This record gives sequence, structure tokens and C-alpha cells, in this order.
Amino acid sequence: MRNIAALFSLLMPGFGQIYNQQFIKGISFVIIEHFDNMFGKINKSIQLDFNGFHHQALEMINYNAMLFYPGFYMYVVWDAWYYAKDGANKTITAIPFIFGGFLGELGAIFSTKLPFASLTVGLFMIIPSIFAMIFFRHQ
Repeated sequence: MRNIAALFSLLMPGFGQIYNQQFIKGISFVIIEHFDNMFGKINKSIQLDFNGFHHQALEMINYNAMLFYPGFYMYVVWDAWYYAKDGANKTITAIPFIFGGFLGELGAIFSTKLPFASLTVGLFMIIPSIFAMIFFRHQ
């Protein structure tokens, strides 16, 4: 149940909270994600980057809005995972998610130097999340 909530949030921030029946929090996260994504032009940039138009993707993105996204994204995934079940250690379980947020921020900052920046930054965030879900599965 806990991993399902986190996977829903990996797909769309806020869906894990809705799965956990935290409807106001989940809808708030979906709205924040939508506007940050829209103002940062993140989805269009990802689409261009995945189709080989790396230079156009980097020119299109609004870094002022986009730099908020990795930390927010990782917080929402951790929040869905943590609140899906009682008993997890709040301090220790957050460490891999925080690490993923920092890696995502660094990847976003240095995205002009990365090949396939969208994929690389996404993996920087998702891999620590998956690691945390596996490592802390018994909490």
C-alpha cells in the first residue's frame, strides 16, 4: 500500500495523497504541480528533449519556475509514502528522498552540460526514491 501511494505520486504529484484519502492535500499538490509545470514549461521541454531537440528544450524552459520542481516533487513522493502507513521513522526515511531532491536540483542547475537532461534529472530523483521504497519497505 505504501509503495503504491509513492508510485502514484511519482506518476503525478498529489495522486498518492488522493490514494491515501488526503483529498485536500492531494488536490492542492496537483494544482501546485500543474501551475509550476505550466509556468516552467517542463512538459514541453521534456517532450522536446526526448525527441532529440535538446538545444530547443533547454532554451524553452523557464528556470525560475523549474528549479522549484525537483524539491517539491520529491517532497510529495515522500509525503505519500510516509503517510500511507503508520510507524515509519520520519527522520531516517526522508534521507533518500532529500538526496533525490538535491540531485534533481543539481541536475537542473547543470542541465546544459548533461546529455538527455530530462532523462538524467528524472533518474537522479527516481532512483533514490525506488531505493528508499525497497530499503524501508518493512517500516
